[in-house]
Amino acid sequence: MGKRKHDRAELLKAEKRQKAIAILRDCPTSPRKMRLVADMIRGVEINRALGLLRYSKKEASIRMESLLRSAIANWEAKNEGQRLEDTPLCVKEIFVDGGRMLKRIQPAPQGRAHRIRKRSNHVTIVVDKIVTEEKA
Repeated sequence: MGKRKHDRAELLKAEKRQKAIAILRDCPTSPRKMRLVADMIRGVEINRALGLLRYSKKEASIRMESLLRSAIANWEAKNEGQRLEDTPLCVKEIFVDGGRMLKRIQPAPQGRAHRIRKRSNHVTIVVDKIVTEEKA
């Protein structure tokens, strides 16, 4: 491995140590409904995001809140020396991918059948420190 490639790999490892990732797989909610909740908290500070999820009417926000709490716990496990209250954290990345789809049949008139697609999704949350740009 060359020097530049080695340095870049070390830099990426250092960045990955700071980030905390939590993944929810095969959540039985359609990706479209989950993306509405994900868009609500993308880039938001974690205390505000927890408040938004707690008081949201959407059913998907319950699962998203537990996933965010898991990501926060993962950050605490990675950064044992630092206090959560002293470090400003935000939802750096959040994305929802389509999961497995259960296909069912619904009886229809005149002997036909309609296909029902019960969708699921995979959600990934990355929690990281808020980067403040200082003017020099």
